[in-house]
This record gives sequence, C-alpha cells and structure tokens, in this order.
Amino acid sequence: MDTTPASAYGKLGGHDVLRVGFGAMQLEHGDPADAVTVLRRAAELGVDHIDTAQFYGDGKVNDLIRTALHPYAEQLRIVTKVGAVTHPTRRLTAAQKPAELRASVEDNLRALGAERLAVVNLRRADVPPGITATGDQAVDLDSQLAELTALRDEGKIDGIGLSHVSLAQLRQALPAGIVCVQNLYNVLTRGHEDVLAACEAHGVAWVPYFPLGSAFDGFPKVTDHPVVAGHAARLGITPAEAGLAWLLGHSPATLLIPGTRDLGHLADNVAVAAIRLDNEATEAFDALSGAARAEPRPLR
Repeated sequence: MDTTPASAYGKLGGHDVLRVGFGAMQLEHGDPADAVTVLRRAAELGVDHIDTAQFYGDGKVNDLIRTALHPYAEQLRIVTKVGAVTHPTRRLTAAQKPAELRASVEDNLRALGAERLAVVNLRRADVPPGITATGDQAVDLDSQLAELTALRDEGKIDGIGLSHVSLAQLRQALPAGIVCVQNLYNVLTRGHEDVLAACEAHGVAWVPYFPLGSAFDGFPKVTDHPVVAGHAARLGITPAEAGLAWLLGHSPATLLIPGTRDLGHLADNVAVAAIRLDNEATEAFDALSGAARAEPRPLR
C-alpha cells in the first residue's frame, strides 16, 4: 500500500484546505469537556475546516466550537449549514424561507462569535432522507440564492454551498458562485455521480455526507460490507479508513468531514489523507456501485 497522498490539499472556495476536515455533528452527544478536547486536538493535528450548524444540538455544537477554538486561527475555515431549525419539541423542521436563512446565518455568527463564515451550505429539503419541506416551506431556489448572495455581499459569508441537491439544481445555482456541494454519497451509495462530475468540471468542492453509510433504511454501512472489510484487513487499515480513502481517490474534488467523539478515531480519520488504496482494492470498490443497496429516491 502506497502511503503517499496524491494531494493533501483541496479547494474550498478560494482557500486551500486539507482534504480531511472535521464534521462536528456528533459532538452534540456525550460529555462537553471531551468534545472540547477533541476539537482542540483536531486543530493540533492540522484540521483547518470544520463543518457545523446551529441546529446541531439546538446550538450546543456551535457553543462547544467557540469554547474550544475561539479566537479562531486565521487558517481555520468554519462551514455551516442553513435550511432547518430545531423546533421547541426538539424535532428538526424545515426553515427554507429567505428570511429564515438570514436569521440562521445571524444565529451561527452570534453563537460562534465569528464575524464571517467561510461557507454557508443551503440544505434543500425537496425529498427524503431527512427533513422535507411542505406548504409555505417549499421555496424556490432562486429566492434562497438571492438572500445568500446578499449576505455574501454584506461580508457575512465568504462562499455559498448547497446540500442535498440534484444536477439540475446545481446547474441552476452555479451562476451564484457555488463553492461546495454536500450530498449523500459513499462507496455503496452513488446516486449522485452526475452531481460529482459537475462539481469536478466547475471547480466546486464535493463533500459527501454519510461517507460511511447511515441509519436510514436502504443506505447500508460501508464498514459492514465484506469486500470493504476484506481489503481493509489485507492492507492493514480499518474498514472506515478504507471507505474514506476510496472517496479521496475517486475524485480530486472530494473533501471529507468525518466526525467522531473519540481521540483515537480522530487520529485515524486525519491519517486517511495519507492513504492511497492499491489497484486491487480500488477496482473492487469501484465494482460495488449499485451492489447490495437501495437506490436513493431521485431528486427533482
């Protein structure tokens, strides 16, 4: 196994960042002191982009980031997400209206103690899995992009991203200057290969969420697949490292944001940037497309 990375850095808007960042969602669970320790260790290991949202833990996760890392290092890029809010009953609900997007950006800035956000991803809610927009929450994409563009012009965000979108939606949004797309994607679930190809063509960062699968029905866990586990054992790495390394090797546009509450897993995740699968593993993983999985519902 060659441990020399093809490239340790990728593009996130106008910034060079390490291809492995940190997804903070899992930090809403567990001990806050442990979460602060993990965040600080991530920074020590060189992680320079963190993915978060004000609706993670009803603001808890952003509070933890501020406690751990404020004042923020100049090279740290904080990426957040809007399009949902935590309902008083603690259920996540759609918040797709332009005014709600603006309010969410302001909430993120305030909670993080930041003057500007590196990227704000608009989480569309057209179809499952996850939240879906109905009634007056079914907002047209152009209206949302106009509000985010205004926020960018005001200097409150640097870049606009999208999440949970189709190829048609990405093409519609590209004139707004999209820098990032977050879609569900992994070695077993590749319903958005067309969106990935468009990201490559237009210099847009591709940030797969659920990179190792999810608990949603029809989306199996990558680490449970015997082909992944078998090649990982042969190469002396974990199945999680193998699944993440395949994503980095599959496209130079890919940036990863694996999350964890464990210091050991954090070190393993960061180390993935230095793993390049051999041809035998790569070809075997490539052949898993469409195998033992349900197709995600098409986005329209």
